Amino acid sequence: MVPVSLDVYASDEQEVEPIALERWSELARSALRAEGVVRDAEVSLLFVDEGAIASLNERFLGKSGPTDVLSFPIEDEIDRGGRSPDGGGAGPASQEIGGDRLLLLGDVVICPAVVARNALDHQVSFADELALIVVHGILHLLGMDHDVDEDARKMEQREQHLLDRFHRSRP
Repeated sequence: MVPVSLDVYASDEQEVEPIALERWSELARSALRAEGVVRDAEVSLLFVDEGAIASLNERFLGKSGPTDVLSFPIEDEIDRGGRSPDGGGAGPASQEIGGDRLLLLGDVVICPAVVARNALDHQVSFADELALIVVHGILHLLGMDHDVDEDARKMEQREQHLLDRFHRSRP
């Protein structure tokens, strides 16, 4: 059996909170495996400042101000312009790379400054809140959403399962 390559490219483009890129990349890879991604796939985790995420939030969702996370799935639908976060489209695209099919899932953009504020509001550690946000973003790339109460309940249950398995169980 050929090993599956789950490439998570992480980049820290902010200076507010120190980010352990490999730790969060590994959490993303673990969540992808647990969610059944069984072929070569690529995801980007981008940690940005409030200005950058506020700009993306305005441009793609029409909402002002910063948010904690935006997911930008790469869609199969040709008629959609650009990449749209949480668009609820057909799902991930794939691309031919040297004769192999590479599943291009998309980008998860996270604002650690907002995550830090949310952690204080929720009375949890920064690491616990960031873990939730990483998993949340990955589940969005895989097609889960929370616009409808039942979908939100299923997504939250899945998040908690993945966090119990791959984050809270860390030594």
